[in-house]
Amino acid sequence: MPRPVSKYPTDLELQILKVLWHQSPLLARDVQAALGEAGRELAKTSVITTLNTMVGKKYLKRKKQGNMFLFTPCITEEQVGNRVLVDVVDRVFDGSASAVMMKLFDVKDLDSDELRELRSLINRKLNES
Repeated sequence: MPRPVSKYPTDLELQILKVLWHQSPLLARDVQAALGEAGRELAKTSVITTLNTMVGKKYLKRKKQGNMFLFTPCITEEQVGNRVLVDVVDRVFDGSASAVMMKLFDVKDLDSDELRELRSLINRKLNES
C-alpha cells in the first residue's frame, strides 16, 4: 500500500523549491546542477521524477519548451513556512506561541541582533493590541 501524500514538501522537494524560489523557470538539468552545487548529487532521472511528482502535488508548474520542460514554483516560501509552522505549533506545542518561543530560546543561540529584532517584533505586536 502506498504511503499517503504529505501535506508538506519532502527534504528533496524543499531543496528543489529553494532553488526555484531563487531562480526560475529552470530546466530539469539546471535544477540538477544547482542541487549538485549544493552537495546533493542526483541522477537526472531522479530529478525529473521528483519534479513531475511536485507538479502533481501542485508545488510546481511546467511549461513545454521544445522537447523539454521549464519548471516554476506554484507555492511561495512564505506559504510553505506558514503551513509547517502552524502544524508544529498546533501538534507539538498545543497551539501555544509562547511555548514555541521559550523552546526556541532553549535550543537556539541567538545573537544580539536577532534578540533586538525579536524585541522589536514583540513591541510592535504589543502596540497593535
